[in-house]
Amino acid sequence: MGKTLIPVLGDQLSHDLASLPDEDRSGCIVLMMEVWDEATYVKHHKQKIALLFSAMRHFAAELEERGFAVDYVKLDDEDNSGSFTGEVERALKRHDIDRIRIVEAGERRVTEAIEGWQKTFDLPVRILPDTRFICTIDAFCAWAQGKSGLRMENFYREMRKQTGLLMDGDDPVEERWNFDKENRDSADPDTKFPDRPTFEPDDITSEVIDLVEERFGDHFGTLDSFAWPVSANQAEEALDDFIDNRLPNFGATQDAMLEGEDFMNHALLSTSINCGLLDPLEVCKRAEKAYKDGHAPIEAVEGFIRQILGWREYIRGIYWWEDADYAEENFFGNRRHLPDFYWTGETDMRCISEAVRTTRDHAYAHHIQRLMVLGNFALIAGIKPSQVSDWYLVVYADAYEWVEMPNVIGMALFAEGGRMASKPYCASGNYINKMSNYCGDCAYSVSKKTGEGACPFNALYWDFLDRNRDKLENNHRLGRTYSTWDRMSDEKKDEYRDSAANFLKSLNPADKGWAH
Repeated sequence: MGKTLIPVLGDQLSHDLASLPDEDRSGCIVLMMEVWDEATYVKHHKQKIALLFSAMRHFAAELEERGFAVDYVKLDDEDNSGSFTGEVERALKRHDIDRIRIVEAGERRVTEAIEGWQKTFDLPVRILPDTRFICTIDAFCAWAQGKSGLRMENFYREMRKQTGLLMDGDDPVEERWNFDKENRDSADPDTKFPDRPTFEPDDITSEVIDLVEERFGDHFGTLDSFAWPVSANQAEEALDDFIDNRLPNFGATQDAMLEGEDFMNHALLSTSINCGLLDPLEVCKRAEKAYKDGHAPIEAVEGFIRQILGWREYIRGIYWWEDADYAEENFFGNRRHLPDFYWTGETDMRCISEAVRTTRDHAYAHHIQRLMVLGNFALIAGIKPSQVSDWYLVVYADAYEWVEMPNVIGMALFAEGGRMASKPYCASGNYINKMSNYCGDCAYSVSKKTGEGACPFNALYWDFLDRNRDKLENNHRLGRTYSTWDRMSDEKKDEYRDSAANFLKSLNPADKGWAH
């Protein structure tokens, strides 16, 4: 009798993966593959490639210690085909295999390849649900069925009830579901934040870093500051550090931005959760325990759990609920090309240069930099959504299509017309000034609305609303905003339009070949 081939993908690095047997491992071959196609279907940030290859190699070693037979294909191995399907085909020739068992992939293009294996190889292929997510795809689709608007808050409350997290019987603890209003403070520039936990590259990681620099040297980003957890033990250390040192103060300033403070009190756990080194439900339970033990306040813990139990699970559900055409949604008909400063950071807008800098240096920026600086600019400047989505997929170490695409297309850009968000996340320079200290050192004046030296966000904001009025004026959350616009003089409106047009003419489109 032949053996079972168990392919494990690079974002499935969990010891409780549904395809891995708990006891008898003698009849199994685990196949792990570093393949060129996955590293280059977009030109991923160097740190993301290094993170996944190193984490995969560490995970393979751990599986072997547990008694699994692991067939590991390195990128530079002779005859590496460069694709998942090609490597499965080669593995079938190396081993006596009569069946394949694999956990469902997180992205459509990989799913389509796996679904073709049974016909291609004439072997039974069993595809298992990914039990590491808290909400199954079927359960999300059942929740979404028949709803006109898929609001995350409603989904989040259902997940709280199902898991019992932060619940007192049938009611939320402290009689409130959401403490977001307490989590919108700016941060004092003199605040001393805890150091980020860093992990010195061991021999495996050092070898991978050298490989990435050699083979992917033209990709975006730098490897100089690589310090991400690459094993389950390191990820647990990072979780401990967050719970102990940053969770208590996470809530109040989670939306704040400070120049030079790249991490503040943020968790920095999404890279580990999204590739499987941490279990999302266990992470939520650890945070809940900190609240129950009196170590962290409810507003911090609820805000953190909402990001995982709410947004992460919801976004994954949206990805599979929508069809493949979702990537091309363009509600506003935007056609402007992505500016080159998204790659270089070379712009006088301090908020954008800072967000691009931390993205380049760490393959990371926190959610407000991603949404209200980089995403907000792309929205109000009229950048083509598919180009923006590709950029986010390239540059962040925690980015996979299932999590990145709905966040960009649906949330940041409102490109699907509001099926996710009740209004566009657009803002003038006032929001950035309120939530950061970027504006004080900026070449542009945030208090100046139009003309030379004015913050570009100010004119772009009003120009965006004006040129898209036919699509937005009936939005109940924008009524007062349009009333403000209508009270402006024609001369003032023209100043906003002219300032926006003059700025947009100055943008140089990117021509870096980073994305597909």
